[in-house]
Amino acid sequence: MDKVQDFLKANGADDIVHQNILDEASVKFNMPPGVIEEAALNANLLPARYQRNRNTLSIEQQYALFKSRVVVIGCGGLGGHVIEGLARLGVGTIVAVDPDHFEEHNLNRQILCTLETLGQLKTAAAADRVRKINPAITIVSVPHALRSDNAARILSGCDVAVDALDSIPVRVELARACAELLIPLVHGAIAGWFGQIAIQLPREQTVLDLLEKCGDKIGIEKVTGNPSFAPAVVAGLQAAEACKIITNKDSSMKGRILFIDLLDMHFEEIRFE
Repeated sequence: MDKVQDFLKANGADDIVHQNILDEASVKFNMPPGVIEEAALNANLLPARYQRNRNTLSIEQQYALFKSRVVVIGCGGLGGHVIEGLARLGVGTIVAVDPDHFEEHNLNRQILCTLETLGQLKTAAAADRVRKINPAITIVSVPHALRSDNAARILSGCDVAVDALDSIPVRVELARACAELLIPLVHGAIAGWFGQIAIQLPREQTVLDLLEKCGDKIGIEKVTGNPSFAPAVVAGLQAAEACKIITNKDSSMKGRILFIDLLDMHFEEIRFE
């Protein structure tokens, strides 16, 4: 690994190493792109793709993101945008979970849905998208629904789980599994012009308590619909919360739920009791 780092330092520009050099190192040393990116970060070299992160995130925090594993449950409106954000942020392993295929009604809001991906598994489209963004990222596709009997296996080893579902019963299963496994959970939901976000940290069950009060209902988004901007806004907030959890930045979201009204551009918070 010393030879790899020496090569990267010799061919970098100050503490920046460009993609063509990373690619050359991958070929020269016959190592996967992820190994090369990790070597760069360990040598305090910042891949050029992350230059615009650097005044927000240190190299140490960028490395923490690279070493992290985030499970995104649902790869539709919210999940597609979350996966996009996490991949560009530099999360090293993303687990995409969704049993569904893309349909025409997904075209209005789901960033992974295009005319070319209609009929494809959402997880397959997510994997293809992530590989095009950054080949150093490991993308794990799980084309199955999360259930009580597979939740522990799907969530195994993850640092953060992201709720991008549209079913309250499945959300409850996810929140319960995260509470039992001591896994941080970032919850998000959308409905028309509106959205909400909350987090559930280890040894808490705030999101679980919130969702259990909703009963066995379909998500209200099935009634109100969702315009393109709603999932983009909420998913961006979810990605930000996931980033803060991974990099140990304090979050003011602890103990509260944030309601988002994009029609009146009004944000309101409610504290958990």
